Amino acid sequence: MGAADLGFRELVTAFTESGRLDPALAHVLARNDFDTWAGKVKAARGCAKPVRMTGASSLVDGAGNVVGEFSGSVFVPCKNRRASVCESCSAHYAHDTFHLIRAGLSGGKGVPDTVDSHVRVFATLTAPSFGKVHSRPFRGGVFRRCSCGVRHSEYDDVVGTPLDPDTYDYTGAVLWQAHAGELWRRFTIAVNRKLARALGVRAAELRDVLRLSYAKVAEYQRRGLIHFHAVVRIDGPDGPDGPPPPSTFLDADVLTAVIEDAAASVVVRTPESPAVGVRSLVWGDQVDVATIAPAGEDGHAWRDQGVAGYVAKYATKGTRLTEGTDFRVRSAEHIEELPVSEHHKQLMRTAWALGGLVEFEELNLRKWAHMLGFRGHFLTKSRRYSTTFTAIRRTRTEYRLDQEREALGIADGHTLHAVGEWAMTGIGYHNDAERRLAAVFAELHLARRKLDGQDEGGGS
Repeated sequence: MGAADLGFRELVTAFTESGRLDPALAHVLARNDFDTWAGKVKAARGCAKPVRMTGASSLVDGAGNVVGEFSGSVFVPCKNRRASVCESCSAHYAHDTFHLIRAGLSGGKGVPDTVDSHVRVFATLTAPSFGKVHSRPFRGGVFRRCSCGVRHSEYDDVVGTPLDPDTYDYTGAVLWQAHAGELWRRFTIAVNRKLARALGVRAAELRDVLRLSYAKVAEYQRRGLIHFHAVVRIDGPDGPDGPPPPSTFLDADVLTAVIEDAAASVVVRTPESPAVGVRSLVWGDQVDVATIAPAGEDGHAWRDQGVAGYVAKYATKGTRLTEGTDFRVRSAEHIEELPVSEHHKQLMRTAWALGGLVEFEELNLRKWAHMLGFRGHFLTKSRRYSTTFTAIRRTRTEYRLDQEREALGIADGHTLHAVGEWAMTGIGYHNDAERRLAAVFAELHLARRKLDGQDEGGGS
């Protein structure tokens, strides 16, 4: 595979300054194994920190015959979803997230396209206030002054931090964060119960009438607390394959009212603690629910592709002030060394301190201090919402095997699978020059995806 195939003309141009190439980069480009190394980088999509593997694999047909072999070393993408860690793998994760979410809205990938006609809303649930923070209030079409008297810029690091750190309820914030998953679980139970009441059936009989399906993503706000964006869909009792109750009984307005009522009713109480007492944890007052429009219908803010792109974006994104989530906290002293704001350090300190109390032992708060107490997955869905990441990745693997089958001249329909034995030899690149070259290739890879229309709003 030649360098020209990989776009390394652009690489050389990008790293040429005043007609002279950086000597370290020139050394990598001049190596005898450069094309081989570049092929591994391309296969890993320019991953920022690939896993280096060595071993062998064989392609075997249905009769057990070996039809292709490979031995040597490869780069395996790190698969980190966070853009601040690996932009290439993050974009790949966002691409898969986009298609997972969109399949549950428009159909495809095993989901019938009739889901487009089901009642669907896009809901946002937030954390309550634990003290006033610097903000950018937006009223009358303009950004107003904060309570501190300053009209903050979008890039002002003070936004989201407490006006008075001494009175901010850091303990409540961390405990809320640690119980956010349980709040969501109880919220879905409350929604089902209130849907049953709205339809005039017993809660135990609701599954005979409908099924509630959802997919949600957690996003960090500037104040360091997460909120959830969720696609909520009403299906028939057999899931997306069956028709939901007629809209004369259950429409988007009814579902919206049920979600708002359920969010207001949920309470999680923490264990009794001599240090902090008992905390009653609830959702914030700000609950936003918007209808997702069926295809071809005008007058609605949200459409399938827009929702899928929005969710995919926040499945990979933190805020500039929560970069600490990229670092595992090793000790209380380690927190002081992290490149994060004082506000987020205090959230970590609080999580670390609470994690040392026996009554909160089950919360594993020291393990999750780097996440500011949040212990949940960033993307979750109900079982019948749509396809799975596993299925999406399996389809991609099967596509590659089909390409191999075609290259080997094997007829369609013949079984072909890969068998291999691999061992890890290291993580990342050997030097800074390799890292810089891989980073430029990642940029080229992402740019080409956009030009080819592969991202569809969800891959960047």
